[in-house]
Amino acid sequence: VQLVESGGGLVQAGGSLKLSCAASGTIISINAMGWYRQAPGKQRELVASIPSGRSANYADSVKGRFTISRDNAKNTVYLQMNSLKPEDTAVYYCNANIRQYGSIYMNYWGKGTLVTVSS
Repeated sequence: VQLVESGGGLVQAGGSLKLSCAASGTIISINAMGWYRQAPGKQRELVASIPSGRSANYADSVKGRFTISRDNAKNTVYLQMNSLKPEDTAVYYCNANIRQYGSIYMNYWGKGTLVTVSS
């Protein structure tokens, strides 16, 4: 299984970006999909997650500004980021809980995409 992120880049404060992450390979089903981020010198943190068929969860720091969504037919998760702030600058990682064989779900990570917000 591969998770490939896209959509990162440089944006001014107040601007918007939309991240995408597509899962490919042998996939029977996907449970939760989510986005994490890691800023320089900080630990990786959850930004938003969306379990299959359930409501999304958001970090307090992004509530009201970010929206996570998924397209199950495309095995893809999105993160719409609005009203970006310099403190949102980080490498954003996609995460997915995927069942490839049998009944076991395993956790997979993308390689990350850099988001830089200038002031």
